[in-house]
Amino acid sequence: MTLLTFRFAPSPNGDLHLGHAYSALLNRQLANDVGARLLLRIEDIDSTRCTPEFEAGIYRDLEWLGVRWEEAVRRQSEHFAEYQVALDRLIAEELVYPAFMSRGDIRAFISERERRGRDWPRDPDGAPLYPAIDKALSRAQRKARIAEGVPFAWRLDSAAALSRLDRDLVWTEFEDTGLSATRHVQARPQDWGDIVLARRDIPTSYHLSVVLDDALQGITHVVRGMDLFHATAVQRLLQQLLGLPQPAYFHHGLILGPDGRKLSKSLKDTGLAALRSAGATPEDIRRMVGL
Repeated sequence: MTLLTFRFAPSPNGDLHLGHAYSALLNRQLANDVGARLLLRIEDIDSTRCTPEFEAGIYRDLEWLGVRWEEAVRRQSEHFAEYQVALDRLIAEELVYPAFMSRGDIRAFISERERRGRDWPRDPDGAPLYPAIDKALSRAQRKARIAEGVPFAWRLDSAAALSRLDRDLVWTEFEDTGLSATRHVQARPQDWGDIVLARRDIPTSYHLSVVLDDALQGITHVVRGMDLFHATAVQRLLQQLLGLPQPAYFHHGLILGPDGRKLSKSLKDTGLAALRSAGATPEDIRRMVGL
């Protein structure tokens, strides 16, 4: 019998806020309800924004909330070698390609097309799809540019990846009570275009590392915010390409700020540490997030 396993996976790039508290508490509650494990993962592949101080803050906030997890904690920055193996496999199977266009190049290319009256397609988050003109380069041209030190990222060749599928991609979405599967969601990874799977100096991205981590940690149930609902399509595609098991998913509602937008670390929305310092209790936090 498969041991049910949940995970809470924050990034240490800012203080945890009420949205994180809701997700962590909900994961702990659901795991308790069915006698499942709860694992903590630190998603710290972004070395420019993630810091030990923010990571220490995550532990303090979760312990204060009463969220307990099973040791040991998995830190993504300690597993680049594992991500590199998966990336090398995708490179060997010609499912990714080096993309050399900078953000400025992309903006200029798209602006020119839109100036001519062509609407450029956008992904579910509203960002323009990558032009993917690099795919026209020969293997020799790609190698030459890499040898010259031209910056690049490894992007998924979505057309090549989708051609490998022998059936439609779906994922299982369950209710937050009882973990009962309620529907199969049609996955549309093509809506994201050729996404970044790795940087030249970091052999992974959020999408690649999260599917590998979920598989290696035996995650059976992923409980996370609705802001990641559409991204699940990309992750299902990667699971299929790499032969990884798929967990069941539940995408919960978001805790919104007074202005109606989702809370954000980058916008320095009030963190749990600040609320604690102001006298809030864990019971206050539970009431504030609706638990």
